[in-house]
Amino acid sequence: MALAVHKYGGTSLGDAERIVRAARRVTAAVAAARQVVAVVSAMGDTTDELLALACRVAREPNDRELDHLLSTSEQVSASLLAMALIDLGQPRPSR
Repeated sequence: MALAVHKYGGTSLGDAERIVRAARRVTAAVAAARQVVAVVSAMGDTTDELLALACRVAREPNDRELDHLLSTSEQVSASLLAMALIDLGQPRPSR
């Protein structure tokens, strides 16, 4: 079984329709008998928006807290893509 790595982020996850489109691509790769690893980053301009917000609340945002803040946008993308995949009949991720 071939391994396929799919990377989505930015505009490819910019709204609900695009998230579902990405999920359909992953589902199609699975149907083609591939093992799929889906990697996601933040949706649209989320990273820039969070950076700007951090700079408005702190003159010099703490590196650790900034990393933590920015990681939340990847969590949002991962959760939404997982929901779309489940809705398309893909098995739920194991814990």
